[in-house]
Amino acid sequence: MRPTLLILALAAALTATQAQALDKVRFGTNWVAEAEHGGFYQALADGTYKKYGLEVTIVPGGPNVNNRILLPVGRIDFFMSANSLQTFDAVAHNVPTIAVAASFQKDPQVLIAHPDVKKLEDLKGHTLFISKEGMTTYFQWLKADFGFDDRKVKPYTFNAQPFLADPNAAMEGYVTSEPFAIEKQAKFKPSVFLLADHGFDSYSTLIETRRDLVEKNPDLVQRFVDASAIGWYHYIYGDSRPGNALIKQHNPEMTNDQLAYSIARMREDGIVDSGDTVKLGIGAMTDARWKDFYDKMVHAGVVRPGLDYKRGYTLRFVNKGVGVDLRPK
Repeated sequence: MRPTLLILALAAALTATQAQALDKVRFGTNWVAEAEHGGFYQALADGTYKKYGLEVTIVPGGPNVNNRILLPVGRIDFFMSANSLQTFDAVAHNVPTIAVAASFQKDPQVLIAHPDVKKLEDLKGHTLFISKEGMTTYFQWLKADFGFDDRKVKPYTFNAQPFLADPNAAMEGYVTSEPFAIEKQAKFKPSVFLLADHGFDSYSTLIETRRDLVEKNPDLVQRFVDASAIGWYHYIYGDSRPGNALIKQHNPEMTNDQLAYSIARMREDGIVDSGDTVKLGIGAMTDARWKDFYDKMVHAGVVRPGLDYKRGYTLRFVNKGVGVDLRPK
């Protein structure tokens, strides 16, 4: 065989070996593809997962898809959990899953009001459109810590029209989504109250996996956590186009304007990168933060006292400063 052909053959063999060496991972999200999942899509699109020896398949969630139930039975390897309350719920029901990183330091949950409302406390006299899930979670905290009243609540049906029609109403939403839609539709900039900035300090967009995977293959877990963190740095601070292109491939209804708005809000409100992540890196979690939120939820009657909540998470894979050098100076 001629030298050039030999080199080509060796290169092809090496490429095939590297491809075979990639660990296959299935990661389930909790909703259809959107900017709030951007770091994961970015890590897949720009080759970060591959660099870490991972062949990742993202399995989108949606209104009729519950990826969370696929994790304990091994149909997926990692799951994007909504918030810390789901971690407490897993412990309470002996589900063998565990949170290994928190991609969002702040839960994006907001209350949205008309422009004349200047303080969160001023909403206590307003009609509030709150979802069933919101009523059993953050609204109980609003009652306990701010004195909000159930009698002012009406069901939120994920339709902004009732809110827009009533100047004395407010509605729930995500800081990355609903305010943008209201601005586009109603042509005014609403008042937006990020509950995380008022004490609702749940982690959000957590990476969950199974306990047996942590025990049997911690190296795989570490690589997925690290690569995902780097994906988030690339997505919110770098060129997000690869991630956005993949998001739109999975969700053709997503628009460039919505993606740009969501990224700006995540960056400016510190949703992904703030607080402990400044030194510890994206994905950071601390025992103190978990305890504080648990205590608040017990006080609000959302979580039962005496729950061994520490079984629901591990700090083994975070707080190592991975990717902090990628943050703009």
